[in-house]
Amino acid sequence: MFGPFERAVAGRYLRARRGERFVSIIAIFSLVGIALGVATLIIVMAVMNGFQADLMGRILGLNGDLTIYGSGRTISAYEAAADKVRKVPGVVGATPMIEGQVLLSVGGYNTGAVVHGMTPQGLQRLTAVSSSLVAGSLSDFGGDDSIVVGVTLAERAGLMVGSGVTLVSPDGAATAFGTVPRVKTYHVAAIFDAGVNDYNSSVVFLPMQAAQVYFQMPGQVTQIMVMTGDPQHVRSVTQAISRALADPGLRVMDWTSANNALFGAVQVEQNVMFLILTLIILVAAFNVISSLIMMVKDKTADIAVLRTLGASRGAIMRIFLMCGAFVGVSGTVAGTLLGVVFCVNIERIRQVLQKLTGTNLFNPEVYYLEHLPAKLVWGQVAEVIVMALGLSLLATLYPSWRAAKTDPVEALRHE
Repeated sequence: MFGPFERAVAGRYLRARRGERFVSIIAIFSLVGIALGVATLIIVMAVMNGFQADLMGRILGLNGDLTIYGSGRTISAYEAAADKVRKVPGVVGATPMIEGQVLLSVGGYNTGAVVHGMTPQGLQRLTAVSSSLVAGSLSDFGGDDSIVVGVTLAERAGLMVGSGVTLVSPDGAATAFGTVPRVKTYHVAAIFDAGVNDYNSSVVFLPMQAAQVYFQMPGQVTQIMVMTGDPQHVRSVTQAISRALADPGLRVMDWTSANNALFGAVQVEQNVMFLILTLIILVAAFNVISSLIMMVKDKTADIAVLRTLGASRGAIMRIFLMCGAFVGVSGTVAGTLLGVVFCVNIERIRQVLQKLTGTNLFNPEVYYLEHLPAKLVWGQVAEVIVMALGLSLLATLYPSWRAAKTDPVEALRHE
């Protein structure tokens, strides 16, 4: 398609000589603009993908892919119900548990907390907690006075393994003097760091039997937490569980219903950021147009000479297409390499910037997560590359067409 003559002339025009450097400087700025636009788009999309995947993994790892509740009541035959759920295709685990609200008190520190009552085996299967212990051991999680707390709560209340924690529940026993709150002290068996600040600061775990005694639910639970093999296709599993249970008193809610607003907002933000950052590449493409138009204006006499020597309009058009394509392709390649390298080392870069500036660039209390995630989706990277190359190619069409339409007689008359 591009002959040796056209490649040689295009290469000559891309190498600036004395008196032609201004046009080349504009071309360099266009190349840098495309590179920065492509790199920024790849980095932002990777961070958004990483944030969504990490957030989804942590939320689902802590709360399950779907949950079975009793409609206005507790679940009595929970073991039989859990066995039915485990037999449903796509289910990898079903853990009965008790959930309740309490006031947690340690000395002068008081805060609200959510109690999850679980068997030691169920807590061991909750890998987001069992694999992130920073102190203690789950082997001590049992009996009627052990408790597992998060690292943020432990730091704020000054807790360590063996410390006493008092739980106060407003649903106490009714007496002649009114309702007396239930108060019981437990000892810390382990401290976990689930990676989600809100979870670390407000969720505690009690053994199942101790929770049943404390909340006065003998032989009962409030819900069954279910894990599936593919959280992205949880709807079909939810319907299958509902059919397997066949109990109108039980309600099945999956993560898409429980957290649809959160993940929907992340998806919308990702789409909007893609559109906004695409404008950076579009602006750089306009710079390509301006630089090529100036190059065509500067090379008018050369174009006229080439035409008189026998060069066709198509050859002239291809020469300037190659000039513009070189800028677009070089900028896209450089931006892709820069974006990928940045994403691979994004956490190291964040730590270096934090040391240099002395500020916390990623506060876990605000962003839920404790590190800056980045997940490269190569399909999206390919989309960015194709879009950048397409915009760059479109930007070269009009200047190249104008160059091909140059009349050699009129061009040489004014020389």
